[in-house]
Amino acid sequence: MTRIIAVANQKGGVGKTTTSVNLAASLAHQKKRVLLIDLDPQGNATMGAGVDKNQQEHTIFDLLVEDLSIVQVRVRAPSGFDVIGANSDLTGTDVHLLQVKKREYRLRDALKNVMDEYDYILIDCPPALNLLTLNGLVAAQSVLIPMQCEYYALEGLASLLDTIQRIRSALNPKLEIDGLLRTMFDPRNSLSNDVSRHLLQHFPGKVYRTLIPRNVRLAEAPSHGQPILLYDKHSRGSVAYLALAGELMRRHEAPKQTVKKTEKAV
Repeated sequence: MTRIIAVANQKGGVGKTTTSVNLAASLAHQKKRVLLIDLDPQGNATMGAGVDKNQQEHTIFDLLVEDLSIVQVRVRAPSGFDVIGANSDLTGTDVHLLQVKKREYRLRDALKNVMDEYDYILIDCPPALNLLTLNGLVAAQSVLIPMQCEYYALEGLASLLDTIQRIRSALNPKLEIDGLLRTMFDPRNSLSNDVSRHLLQHFPGKVYRTLIPRNVRLAEAPSHGQPILLYDKHSRGSVAYLALAGELMRRHEAPKQTVKKTEKAV
């Protein structure tokens, strides 16, 4: 069954796009069928996946505003997953959608036609609460929240949790928190360790065991238009995102495996 995960945080600079791109590549490396949707007008996830945002005939704008289908706007990334790209055309999306009925459901409705084609659909949301983010959160089943282990990140987390609750109440009752991902983690930093303990204490079972470290190679990869798995597969960042993909798969696919084992036993 397809799992639709929005990667979101209203605070910028927390590794959201880095996580979207590298998790997509790591899941594809594990032979999963993956679609990455870039909802950020900056198009960083598009470029990071190895797709030139300025050379795309169609983008997510055409899907949301012009009624093109997923099949018409998706392209194949070099690392083996599909991408629906974004560029500066998205900047005016809110204005274009103001007169559209059920504008918050545009992405959700479009995805219904391709649910059988993917194991995972990852949605890279912009760091702002607008119609693009709303479309991502309404379409998703769960939210993966990347966050740095620092004081201000906790304030941003409180705001995001409030947003998720409001969307759950008004637009998407099935939306849940997939997990909190600690990014740019430095175990030598006492504040990082303190915030990490705080998260584990207050969100039991919702914090991924995988830690994404501060890693130069991970920071360099986007400038080369490559996920870290292609840029330097032996780096600490690559190993971490492969571990995150494995953890994510165990969370969502373990129940199916348990059922199969039970059926065999019977």
